[in-house]
Amino acid sequence: MAHPIRIGVQLQPQHAPDYGLIRDAVLRCEDAGVDIVFNWDHFYPLYGDSDGAHFECWTMLGAFAEQTERVEIGALVTGGGYRNPDLLADMARTVDHISGGRLILGIGGGWFEKDYDQYGYEFGTAGSRLRLLKENMARISARLKVLNPAPTREIPILIGGGGERKTLRLVAEYAQVWHSFSDLDVLAHKSAVLADHCAEVGRDPALIQRSVSWPGVEQAQQYVDAGVSLFTVGTGGPEYKLKRVVEAVQWRDEHQPEAVVGLA
Repeated sequence: MAHPIRIGVQLQPQHAPDYGLIRDAVLRCEDAGVDIVFNWDHFYPLYGDSDGAHFECWTMLGAFAEQTERVEIGALVTGGGYRNPDLLADMARTVDHISGGRLILGIGGGWFEKDYDQYGYEFGTAGSRLRLLKENMARISARLKVLNPAPTREIPILIGGGGERKTLRLVAEYAQVWHSFSDLDVLAHKSAVLADHCAEVGRDPALIQRSVSWPGVEQAQQYVDAGVSLFTVGTGGPEYKLKRVVEAVQWRDEHQPEAVVGLA
């Protein structure tokens, strides 16, 4: 299955002490023609001053839902251990309705120790965080099926990470999108591992979209040839520069002239 090429932007909610800077960046991204506007789920900046200005992820997604009309929205990615999973499912359903069916539920195991320590979560180990993610994915899936009103659509789930035994197994079981942090050679290997997991759970691996950070126009086609269909450009505050975003959108339009709406 050939998925349409899509361009996302991750507006990193750091170093923007005035939320209006983020609000403006969201509008500029939608006007620039991106397909998806992501943020991230951290409590402190990852770059620059580690105690600099920062805003919370899911409150912001509700605001994204209200101020946009066309783009899909989501977190790249939600920290799997930061919220009760049944509550997270309800939050996702609510933002799905606010946005008119434009939410992507991005989630991962979590990794930034300062977030855990400062907000009172148990950091544990990579293994324990992935075990928790496995438990949470089952609860999220179950809760989404019983909420009233139901989500407006089957909310696409994006899982980020590359662990071959646990993370990719969860991708095979639950995700419509897999976000990889790998280079081309590793991506090909992990795609093969994902295909093996899909065979074990009886799922067609071609149904799962491959997602990576934008590699630049020189390498983008190589990633498409390797099966990638979603590219995301990251940008941080306070300026939220969109030069690379515009570059990526122009490249998409040259390779895929017809507009595409939604993940389906």
